[in-house]
This record gives sequence, structure tokens and C-alpha cells, in this order.
Amino acid sequence: MTDAEDRKPHSDEARSAFVPSSTDGESSTTSEFALPRGLEVPRPAPEPETTSEFAVPEGLDVRPAVDQEGSAFNPPSTYSSRSAPPAFTPPTGVPVVSLTKDAPWQVRMRTMLRLPVTERPALEPGPKAEEGGPAVPRVLDLTLRIGELLLAGGEGAEDVEAAMFAVCRSYGLDRCEPNVTFTLLSISYQPSLVDDPVTASRTVRRRGTDYTRLAAVFRLVDDLSDPEAHLSLEEAYRRLAEIRRNRHPYPTWVLTSASGLLAGAASVLVGGGVLVFVAAALGAMLGDRLAWLCAGRGLPEFYQFTVAAMPPAAIGVALTLAHADVRASAVITGGLFALLPGRALVAGVQDGLTGFYITAAARLLEVMYFFVGIVVGVLVVLYFGVQLGAQLNPDAALSIDERPVLQLAASMLLSLTFAVLLQQERSTVLAVTLNGGVAWAVYGAMRYAGDLSPVASTAVAAGLVGLFGQLLSRYRYASALPYTTAAIGPLLPGSATYFGLLSIAQNDVDSGLDSLTKAGALAIAIAIGVNLGSEISRLFLRVGSVEGRKGAKRTRGF
Repeated sequence: MTDAEDRKPHSDEARSAFVPSSTDGESSTTSEFALPRGLEVPRPAPEPETTSEFAVPEGLDVRPAVDQEGSAFNPPSTYSSRSAPPAFTPPTGVPVVSLTKDAPWQVRMRTMLRLPVTERPALEPGPKAEEGGPAVPRVLDLTLRIGELLLAGGEGAEDVEAAMFAVCRSYGLDRCEPNVTFTLLSISYQPSLVDDPVTASRTVRRRGTDYTRLAAVFRLVDDLSDPEAHLSLEEAYRRLAEIRRNRHPYPTWVLTSASGLLAGAASVLVGGGVLVFVAAALGAMLGDRLAWLCAGRGLPEFYQFTVAAMPPAAIGVALTLAHADVRASAVITGGLFALLPGRALVAGVQDGLTGFYITAAARLLEVMYFFVGIVVGVLVVLYFGVQLGAQLNPDAALSIDERPVLQLAASMLLSLTFAVLLQQERSTVLAVTLNGGVAWAVYGAMRYAGDLSPVASTAVAAGLVGLFGQLLSRYRYASALPYTTAAIGPLLPGSATYFGLLSIAQNDVDSGLDSLTKAGALAIAIAIGVNLGSEISRLFLRVGSVEGRKGAKRTRGF
């Protein structure tokens, strides 16, 4: 028996109890709740037990009219499931990304990093991960270790992020976000929107200049990003350990000799002769040994630069006091060339131009401290030399002899020795030497033959250095630093720095500040020129780039 049938008799009985009745014409007592005679109250139909608030009311036709526009959630009339597009296209459109396998991994990864996570190209099937999925913590640890070596070696923050993203993507971790600052590396990976992210970080505490190790790390990242290499995690860890254990390619005595030859070549560029060459080389080698001694004692780099700047200045002052027919300014200027932090300056300006302002500010602050250390060391010696009666003439800056062939040879020697000091691979030394010779030839033609501004001449020469360096790095699938850093050595503002310090030591502060300002302008021109040359090469090659270069607008206010 149903519930309705079960309730029916009871309803009738109750009804009969309250309905007035008459027997033999007599009225009976009725309740005040009794229904009047002749009034029929229809019994309501039972409501369904469960209803949805989204249910369509009866009588409402939800079929879209042919001549009317449907809802925003309805598919258009021209849509067909059989010929549907492969993915949903947002109203603003998805930028077209052409990532050819022939492009270097730096270009491909930099292209994807400039896109939001939701717009990056999907991974190809079959990532190089172990069966059962990649070990996320180990992949992140390997990524951070590789990024640490690159950042400690002087690589730009943008290329470090690209390398970290390439390592994660090679093991199937495409939803990752690397973050690079001057001393801290971090990376976060979130499998999906509903999963908890995994974040790891690593601090860079030691820095060293070894471009051979930097090139080996680039080759490792290149192999990891190659879809045909199938490099396992264990093999990647083994190669990374070998890179860390590798010794420097040049012994200590070669590095010390290279610093002396660099200072001697720089002294020839500013008008020195044979005796000046020897004096500058001896001063630079002595300063290099003193700096190594301070480093072994645990002194900070500020004091190492201060101590290393004293011997060349002391030799120049001593030759002046001895009334030797030697240009002391060339001796001191040559010693300063070996100490100027051109590598850190270029990296700092490059980070600023690419949008990494925190890292750029930290690098430029480091350059400032190194420069102040050089200033202190030279000023102390010059002050005592002036007090002893040394006749140091700041006007000697205007009498630089023009010897094109000799200066071109000196510039190439300077680039060669600079490459050795940077611990570059022997296969790259010849290319960077020629690049440095081209830079000085362009600078000399514009500055001396064309009588143009030294800042403009330096910027154009540095731009060619960056252009050729970027082309060489793309040809060899390597970093551009080994092909550009040593080549800018002949363009460093050593003479302007020295004459500014000399004027300050002789209480001519205004003239000294003018010379130091000129040195700063030359340094910035070098850094901007190198970066601009690299960007020009990327602009014309257009390999693996995003149409419209969406990532280039990420720092604008609109």
C-alpha cells in the first residue's frame, strides 16, 4: 500500500467527524473548524522529493532560435564537433611561437619564459623522465646546482633562468617558475592548480671566474634540452660532479704572467715604450701575487683590489722620483687595466637592460666597491708620491701617440691575456683575440681618424664586440661571455680613471671628478654597446622568437 492510499482512509474519517449531519431533520452540533456544505477542497499533488534550482520550468523552450543570437555559453551555429579546432583560442589571441630544434636552447627557453605559464607550448610526448614520473625534488636540486654554477661564473640572470627552465622542462616539469637574484636562486613547480607547489632554493656564496667550467655547464644543459639525448638524472649528476672537480686549465704562474702581459700591453695602448712595458708588467705581477696572498688570508675582495692597485702606482711614482725618461702615467694606467672589473660591469648593465633590476643593482654595487678599492690603493700611493715631490702631470693624457700597427698588436695581446685570466677554453682564445683586434681597429678609426667622441667610438666598438660574440656563441651553441668579455679589454677606461685619481691627489677635485665621470660614461657605453650588439643579432636572426616580442613589453607601464 502506498503512502497516499494509506493516508486516504484517515482523511475521510476525520472529514466525517467534522462534517455536519442531520438525522430525521435534526441538526447536530458541529465544530467551528468544519467545512461548509458543498465546498470541495482539492487535494494538492505530491511534490517531487528532489528538485534542482537550475531545472528548466515547464513550457520554456530552450532551443535557440534560428534567427536570434544564442547565449554566450552556447556553441555558435557554425561550430561542428567533427571539425572543431584543437584548442580554445582566447579573444586576445595566442601568440605564435616557432621553436625550431635547430635554435640554441638559450633562445628557445628565453622565448617560453617571456610567455605566461598558460600560454607556453605544451611538452612533446615522451619526456626524458624515469618510468613512474620524474623525481621532482631531485630535478629541482639538479636545476639549482646548475644555476648556481652559471650565476657564480658571471652569467646574466636571464640566461641563468633560461638554463634552469631548460633543465626542468627536459624532465617533464613544464609548470615551473625559476627566480634569480644576485645571491639567491629559487624555483617553484606546481603540477596542477589543485596540487601543492614544490619550492626549493639555493644560496650562491662563492664566486669565481672560470669560463671553461661555464662552457662545460652550457654543454650539459644543451644535452639535457636535446630530445634525442635521453640523459638520465644519474648521468646528469655524474657530469655535474665532473665539472665541479675539473681543475683550472691554466696554472698559477701562467695567470700571473698573463696579468703582467696585460698591463704591459695596456701601457703600450696609452703611449708607452719598452721600458714602460716592463715596468707595468712587473707592477701588475707583484700586485697579483699580493692579492693572492690576501685571498689566502681570508681578506675580502675590497682589500684585495686595494693591495693589488698599489704596486703599479708605486713603480710609476718611483720612476718619476728617479727622474727616469719614462712616462709614469702609462705605467700606472697599464696596472689599472688589469684590475678594472669589466666583466661584472657588463653583466650588471645587461641584467638591468633585460629587466632584472635587483640583480643589476647588486652587481653594480659590487663594481662600485671594487672601483673604490682601486681608488683607495692608487690614491694612497699618489698622495705620498706628491708629498715626496714627484712631478706627475695630468696633462699627459692629451699626448697619446698614434701608432696604429703597434697599438693593434697590443690590443690583441691584451685580449689574449684577458682570456687567459678568465680561464677560457683554448679553442676560444683565438676568436676572442681577433674580436678584440676588430674592436680596437674600429675605435681607433672613429676616435683618431674620424675625430669623433670617445664615448660614441667606444659604444660602436663595443656593439661590434657584442654582435660578433653573439654570432660566435650561436655557431658553437655556447655562452657569449667567453667571446665578448675579453674582447672589451682594450676599451676599458684605464687612462681616464688614472688621471681622475691623479687630479684628486693634487687637490684638483673638479678636474678629477670630470675625468672619473668620463670613465663612468665610457664604462656604461661599453656595457650598453655589448648588450645592444647581442640584441641586434637576435633581432635579425629571428630564430625561435615570439611574433610581436610580447616579453619585451613586460616592464612597461601599459
